[in-house]
Amino acid sequence: MSLRDELLKSIWHAFTALDVDKSGKVSKSQLKVLSHNLCTVMKIPHDPVALEEHFKDDDEGPVSNQGYMPYLNKFILDKVTDNFDRQDFNKMCWTLCFRKNMDQSQLFISNDDAFKIWCIFNFLSEDRYPLVIVTEEIEYFLRKLTEAMGGSWVEERFEDYKLQLNSKQQSLNAWELIKLVGSGHFSKGMDRQTLSMGINEVYLELILDVLKQGYMMKKGHKRKNWTERWFMLKPNSISYYVGEDLTDQKGDILLDGNCTVEPLQDKEGKKCLFLIKSPNKSFEISASDKKKKQEWIQAVQTCVSLLHQGRPAPHREARQKRRELRLKQQAEQEELELRMRELQTANEAKQLELENMRKALEDSAANAAEEERRRLQTQTELQDRYKMDLEREKMVRQQMEEQVAQKSTELEQYLLRVRELEDMYGQLEDALEDERRARQDEEAVRRLQARLLEEEAAKRAELEQIHLRQQRAISETEAEKQELEKERQAKESALQAAMTQLEELEQERQGALQQYQTVMKKLEDATNNTKTWKHKVAEHEGMLRLIQPGSKGPTMITNWGPAAFSDAELSLREKKWQEMKNPPTQAQ
Repeated sequence: MSLRDELLKSIWHAFTALDVDKSGKVSKSQLKVLSHNLCTVMKIPHDPVALEEHFKDDDEGPVSNQGYMPYLNKFILDKVTDNFDRQDFNKMCWTLCFRKNMDQSQLFISNDDAFKIWCIFNFLSEDRYPLVIVTEEIEYFLRKLTEAMGGSWVEERFEDYKLQLNSKQQSLNAWELIKLVGSGHFSKGMDRQTLSMGINEVYLELILDVLKQGYMMKKGHKRKNWTERWFMLKPNSISYYVGEDLTDQKGDILLDGNCTVEPLQDKEGKKCLFLIKSPNKSFEISASDKKKKQEWIQAVQTCVSLLHQGRPAPHREARQKRRELRLKQQAEQEELELRMRELQTANEAKQLELENMRKALEDSAANAAEEERRRLQTQTELQDRYKMDLEREKMVRQQMEEQVAQKSTELEQYLLRVRELEDMYGQLEDALEDERRARQDEEAVRRLQARLLEEEAAKRAELEQIHLRQQRAISETEAEKQELEKERQAKESALQAAMTQLEELEQERQGALQQYQTVMKKLEDATNNTKTWKHKVAEHEGMLRLIQPGSKGPTMITNWGPAAFSDAELSLREKKWQEMKNPPTQAQ
């Protein structure tokens, strides 16, 4: 539940208290006082002219709740921050409404206890107006109160009360809840002081978010002495006071997701020690016994875990879950009711359909009975008609038998004549068959003669074609023979010339080979002489210097083998050979 929703609940009580005649409207002067008090308590700058400006078009009378809400949202709630005292705000709204709605003389609780119950009601009530608290939240509050007083919860007593409550209504308003607790119906056997202490403990947990409180010893940071303090654990801090009256606060231990708490060994004569490490300081604390020590460690660890996860206090989270569960159950109930209505509608439609079917069956039965009567009547008429037709048929059959006997005689005569005609027809068919066969033989002979004549004409034409082709082939063969003869003679001339050239080339090659052998002989003799001279020079080295022959060029190689003639002689021979080669080629 957001801050705005929590504030609106208290403001709603104040507004309805100002509505004396219960018409849903409040005068502007009273709204001015209410707005001024709200701004003062919530530390918001108050603009007295804003209310007049906001309602300047509506000067006829008091203002309704719906008319005051836009002003409240715009000029007050939109500007509010969480830097004011919630308890002062609630007390201001309580002061405006409790005198009108509560009779103090019938209650066993003080006005301060009634105020705390009123705050608890606002915390547990539903987020719809007028504000009410449902039976589930009533049971939760009464269980908490009973546990705080140290009593035992009697389930049967609350079930009886719930039955009475459901017979009238399923919820209570704030004043009915105060009356229920103040009457002592669920605190029988408890004195006023115990009831007051229980209410205060529940108020501290649900409204002030006090998760745990009690006396413990704390070690000082400067003088290192141990002092007893009253500690109060909230979701984001631990406050410690001189006493449980909370009049003299000595300091705060701020908690966040990075804080740690761990047990310590006994030292300095102190037992049940544990250490709380905050971002700025560390605090050594001593509990009265091991049970208290474990409870405090677990409570602080729970707060740190909730801060680390970004979750609200356990009782606020539990309230939200209960509301979500109720909304879910309500949605399921509405869905179930819707389905029941749909089923009822479908059932009614089915009943109507069955009624229509019953009427249709009755009509069908009546129609079937009428149809059966008509069928029997028709059957009787048909039977009478059938009897008359049967007698008429008997008479007709007798006449037919007589006619059949007469016709049988005529038929025998007719069959005799037919047999005679069949014999004549057979003889005629035989004569016709002989004539048809003779004609077929004649036609076959005629076709054979025609075919022979056609084959003779085709053979004659074919022989003529063969003779023409032979004449043409003889002429072509004679011409080709003359041409081939000429080609043979030309080729023989060319071959003779080529043989002559080949013989000349062979002779030239033999001459060149002899010259090459002569040169090789000379070269060998020169090499031997050179070796002799090299030997002599080696013997007389230093006295004279051997003259080396010049560099030897590459040996000329031709088609006829190694040659000793020069390039000019080779060119002359090639030119002479070309002249001898060309004339036969041109003749060819």
